[in-house]
Amino acid sequence: MPITQLLGSKDTNESCRTFILQGEGHTLGNALRCVISGYPDVEFCAYTVTHPMECSMHLRIQMRSGRAVDALKRGLEDLAALSDHILDEFSREKQNFDSKDELST
Repeated sequence: MPITQLLGSKDTNESCRTFILQGEGHTLGNALRCVISGYPDVEFCAYTVTHPMECSMHLRIQMRSGRAVDALKRGLEDLAALSDHILDEFSREKQNFDSKDELST
């Protein structure tokens, strides 16, 4: 997934950035916004999908302290870890269900 960032005016610092994620939409946008918004150093996080034909998502992050790019990296890592945990739990529960189903037949 290619990620680019829109640079603000020369007056803005690295605490406020808009990132463009190519080939992504609402699924990743809403999950990433939810994760990043929960960080105490994040003041604002939102996303927009510009147009269904463009297939890109804009993610805006404004920090109270720190760099926006660091919040994005952390958010992607935390979302990946959360997804792995959900997949592991689902697989474990499915195995439990399948083994119970085999015993009852």
